[in-house]
Amino acid sequence: MNYAIKNGKIYTVNKNETVIDKGTILIKDGKIENINEGDSTIPEGYEVIEAEGKYVFPGFIDTHTHQGLFDGSIGWAGFDGNEMTDPTTAYVRALDAINPEDPGLEEARMGGVTTIQTGPGSGNVIGGTDTIIKTFSKSKILDEMIVKTPSSMKAALGENPKRVYGTDKKQPSTRMGTAAIFRKAFVDAQNYEKKWKDYENKKKYAEEKNELDKIPSEPERDIGKEVLVKVLNKEIPLNFHCHQANDIQTAIRLSEEFDIDLMLVHATEGHKIADYIAKKGVPVSVGPSLVGFEKVELRNISFETPAILWKAGVKISIQSDSFTRLKHFQVLPCMAIKYGLPVNEALKAITINAAEMIGVGDRLGSIEVGKDADIVIWSKHPLEDFYAENQITLINGEIAHKKEE
Repeated sequence: MNYAIKNGKIYTVNKNETVIDKGTILIKDGKIENINEGDSTIPEGYEVIEAEGKYVFPGFIDTHTHQGLFDGSIGWAGFDGNEMTDPTTAYVRALDAINPEDPGLEEARMGGVTTIQTGPGSGNVIGGTDTIIKTFSKSKILDEMIVKTPSSMKAALGENPKRVYGTDKKQPSTRMGTAAIFRKAFVDAQNYEKKWKDYENKKKYAEEKNELDKIPSEPERDIGKEVLVKVLNKEIPLNFHCHQANDIQTAIRLSEEFDIDLMLVHATEGHKIADYIAKKGVPVSVGPSLVGFEKVELRNISFETPAILWKAGVKISIQSDSFTRLKHFQVLPCMAIKYGLPVNEALKAITINAAEMIGVGDRLGSIEVGKDADIVIWSKHPLEDFYAENQITLINGEIAHKKEE
């Protein structure tokens, strides 16, 4: 089905942050075909969605969540986000555990969240690879929901890994141990890559000399080291779970040691060292901020953090970590606005900034010709009026949610 969204106030969130007071969006084959100002003539073959008096936004993007991996509606049976049997499990993939029928994905559509980056939790030092998915597919086939996989490697510092393993008198039981395990894993990956390069070079030389009897035996594959090599080669970025300021510094130190592309996840105390993070040029996926003091490292949690980071020049997104039910996702940017983040920056933090930070800005995050038709029509401005209601969510040009009349 092709659609024409007509007469809505369109927040494009494009480079110029263009707002069209009354415009028309044509959607064809799941993509944004055209955007016109004014009351445009609708071509044949398009079903009209009347948006008079409504507000039209790009779909929201959650840069860090565990939806599809932690289905709390069925308890233990739905908890598939932490393979806590070894502190380094780089070889596990969120892709193999995401449940496309997780009720949290339906709630995401209700909240205007059309794309999520979901993946392993923070129980391990290296937890495995994340996946970016749309929150809707008529077929409910996961592979048809994928935007990018693997999208990042999950790693963690701070309380979680030391609690999981230290309570059993295993490493890591300290922050020193956590960093050491991370470092050893990546040194092992460097050595693994060198071993394979040496093999390939010797094989090539023997083939060129027609000395086939001198071709060495192929090294044994290690799928954990293989994926870490991709991180080292910047094919996959690293998402580092860290809350305290000292853990943030360790994450940056380790990423620089191995020249890894880094996104800080949470950075709860990022406001303490905002200028340092900005100087290092590291983006931050901020949140969740609607939690209490369950852990010591959350004692300085604040909704002021996004504004302080932004003012320092840090590129930010705002995320739920699955602690906020995604049908209430708009609460997170609204609270950041309340504590000093400008409305337009809060909007970018859940749209174009979020898309760019997770490597899908060419397809998502703004209403522009050629991008995926992930569009949400609201009764009011969702970040300026808490009582705004989601009228319609379109994902890939299909109606994924519609408010009951």
